[in-house]
Amino acid sequence: MSNDDSLPAFTLFGLDEVESYGLLSEADNSLPMDIHNQAFQLVEKGNQSFKESNFEEAISSYSKANSIKPLNPIVLGNRSSAYIRFGQDLKQRSAKISEEEPLYGFDMSMLGELALKDAEKLMNLQSSSVKSYIIKACALMLLERYEVARETILSGLQIDPFSEPLRSNLQELEKVLPTSMRKTAHVKAERSDDFDCTVCLKLLYEPLTTPCGHTFCRSCLFQSMDRGNKCPLCRTVIFMTPRTCAVSVTLNNIIQKNFPEEYAERKSEQDTLVHLGNESMPLFVMDVIIPSQKLSLHIFEPRYRLMVRRIMEGNHRMGMVALDSATGSPVDVACEVEITECDPLPDGRFVLELESHRRCRIVKAWDQDGYRVAEVEWVTDIPPQSDQEKTDLQELTSSAATFARSWLDRAKEAARQGDRRRLEILLNVESMIPTPQDPERFSFWLATLTDRRPSERLELLRLQDTGERIRRGLIYLRSVERGCRMQ
Repeated sequence: MSNDDSLPAFTLFGLDEVESYGLLSEADNSLPMDIHNQAFQLVEKGNQSFKESNFEEAISSYSKANSIKPLNPIVLGNRSSAYIRFGQDLKQRSAKISEEEPLYGFDMSMLGELALKDAEKLMNLQSSSVKSYIIKACALMLLERYEVARETILSGLQIDPFSEPLRSNLQELEKVLPTSMRKTAHVKAERSDDFDCTVCLKLLYEPLTTPCGHTFCRSCLFQSMDRGNKCPLCRTVIFMTPRTCAVSVTLNNIIQKNFPEEYAERKSEQDTLVHLGNESMPLFVMDVIIPSQKLSLHIFEPRYRLMVRRIMEGNHRMGMVALDSATGSPVDVACEVEITECDPLPDGRFVLELESHRRCRIVKAWDQDGYRVAEVEWVTDIPPQSDQEKTDLQELTSSAATFARSWLDRAKEAARQGDRRRLEILLNVESMIPTPQDPERFSFWLATLTDRRPSERLELLRLQDTGERIRRGLIYLRSVERGCRMQ
């Protein structure tokens, strides 16, 4: 390794401080207390020299402590840090200073190799310690083994994605790598299972790290938590919600940059689950809903909690459908509803506010992760064929609208006498009233003024004659008025 001014300059992070030995907490019964105390004194002396940037003296003290207490993590880590800092100082010495004040017996390459040797021993002793990865990466950077240093940093970020020293060293490497890569061919980071989700066993996508230190795909974690608020790996009870948890941006960027093709496949796979296209939609199997309705929904089943999360990442729409009592399968028609408000509860449940829009016919349905998805075709009424039919339909709609408004006024007045619940329902229905210039939508709204049986609502959904639907709506209103007199 040469030591010339053309070498790229960079800063090493995470080596500013060394660890204290701990006189009592580090006591080992295998050593007499006086010997242990001697090791303690040597480490403390080395630490003081380190703080004074007297790295040669610090290395001497740590080496004496290591001879008394071999393979001690604190001694190895401190000595490796001292080797690196000493080597960095030598690397930054100008040629002029080296000529005026020569240093004999020290070589930057040798110091880097000694630092790496201690760092590897430290990693064998403490493979889950972020500090081990920081020290090893810095030793590799000192040796200009930038690609291996980068892989070491990526492995360390798997343990702690928010480690500032690791992230800062990675940024320094990004400055250095373009220079070094002009001299050597680029070596792609090795793909290992360290970047796999332990739930789906695929490359991590939108990774989240739990308080217990495990990292999963965002969707995998919350799909698992739909069945219990425990870490899928260690079963520690955790309290996390999609609203309060952020994806680990640093780790996600690392994965995306190093494994772009596999990341693109994961993204495409997730997009397919969220964005089904205009001709497909997830189905909520409950009841027959007709267009122009508002309703509330409480989601608690795990399969539907997963479905709602995906819907909220997409177009906020799903189909509402009833089951055929004879076959146990969904009926042939459904109604598209839009989630206008979604209130997630701390335990993972959702409270939804919905508005119904279009109706559709189910062409094909299948199960996806426990809930149903359907390919649909949109259904509309058969339009009037002649100008006279159009005129007649518009007159019928206008007449029905006048009657409906009058009926609503009388019903609201009766409800104000003491039935607040009914008044709330009527006001809710009134807020959805469409313009009479849209006869088809108005015909469905007219049917929502009265409480119809599921079989009647299903028949209205299948009906493709707007005029007939309006006439039935008027019949329903008059029958309620005659039978109940706005109770």
